[in-house]
Amino acid sequence: MTKIKICGLRRPEDIETVNKYHPEYVGFVFYKKSKRYVTEEEAEKLRALLDEKIISVGVFVNADKAEILRLMRKGIITVAQLHGNESEDYIRELKEELSKPGKFPEEKEYRTDGEIIKAFVFKCPEAVSEIISRTSEILKEAEMSSADYILFDNGYGSGEAFDWSILRDFKKPYFLAGGLNPENVSEAIEKLKPYAVDVSSGVETDGFKDAEKIRAFIDNVRKH
Repeated sequence: MTKIKICGLRRPEDIETVNKYHPEYVGFVFYKKSKRYVTEEEAEKLRALLDEKIISVGVFVNADKAEILRLMRKGIITVAQLHGNESEDYIRELKEELSKPGKFPEEKEYRTDGEIIKAFVFKCPEAVSEIISRTSEILKEAEMSSADYILFDNGYGSGEAFDWSILRDFKKPYFLAGGLNPENVSEAIEKLKPYAVDVSSGVETDGFKDAEKIRAFIDNVRKH
C-alpha cells in the first residue's frame, strides 16, 4: 500500500488531525524562507503531541549537518529530507554521524540510525532539448543516490505538478510530491505506484491545513 506524508505541519490542530487519520509520515519544515517554517522549539512541542507511531520528517535546504543531527538526537525528527543541493559527500557524512553513539552534555546517551530522503526537483527550461537533457540527468542522479529514499518534486511547496510519465521506468522506491491533492492522488497512484505520496498545499485552505482535505486525501490513497 502506498504510504502517506502530510508535510508542513505547524499548529497543534494539525497534529490533532493527523493523529486522527494516521498518515505514516508528517513533515516539519526547517527552511526559514518557507511560509511553513517552524523553529526547533515549535517542532519539539508539536512532536510531543504527535502519535508515536507516526514518523516525523524534518525538511531542510542546504542546512548545517549539526542542525539535523541535533534534531534527530533530541527525537524531534527521525528522518531528514534534504531539499537543496546536498552532495553525495554530504549524505555519506551525515549517515556516518547518525550511526555513531554519543552523549548529550547532560550525559544522556543517544544513538540515532535515522533515514535520509533526498529530493530531486524537476524544473522545466523553455527549450525542449534542455528539458529532455535535464530530466535524464536528474533521474540518473536519483538512481545513484545513497539516500534511503528519493523524493521527486517540482519545487518548494509550490503546489504544481510535473509530468508524471517521466517516472514510469524509475525503479527505486520514491516519494511523489508536487501538485497532489484529494482529487488527483488516486490517478497518480494508479499510474506510478510510488512508495509514498507527499502533500502540503494540496490539503490547505487559505494557507493552513484543512482537516477535511487531509481526511479526503488519506481516504483516496487507502482505496488502493
